[in-house]
Amino acid sequence: MNKNTLCLWYNGTALEAATFYARTFPNSAVTAVHHAPGDFPAGKQGDVLTVDFSVLGIPCLGLNGGPAFPHSEAFSFQVATDDQAETDRYWNAIIDNGGQASACGWCKDKWGVSWQITPRVLSAAVTHADPAIAKRAFDAMMTMTKIDVAAIEAAIAGR
Repeated sequence: MNKNTLCLWYNGTALEAATFYARTFPNSAVTAVHHAPGDFPAGKQGDVLTVDFSVLGIPCLGLNGGPAFPHSEAFSFQVATDDQAETDRYWNAIIDNGGQASACGWCKDKWGVSWQITPRVLSAAVTHADPAIAKRAFDAMMTMTKIDVAAIEAAIAGR
């Protein structure tokens, strides 16, 4: 057992979500499905209670706890991407599977979990030692939904 595991609360859809994450992201897998040994507030004996899975190497536990605690933007997975193709692949996978776009590289999957699909060039630019470069990249990002790598590179270059 891992010393630290993220526990994500779902309303009966932990296995569906974990399976999607395992299909979508490398170094991700569903490693175990545990069924309830008895009835519980959100289900019956034999229902899927918890799912052990990983997302990009991060150990997670999906708990089918019911509708009491929906996900919020207070928690998100931040996925660093290497180029526009990788950014598009992850973004589109989430959006095309019932998710919704937000601003500045954020999106939400159909289960309500928030994701930041963040090209490495953006992270480097907004933390750049030159405040003018950081500001140009930040200002460009603030106009975006999905991050446009070429536009960030243009902002870095001052174009």
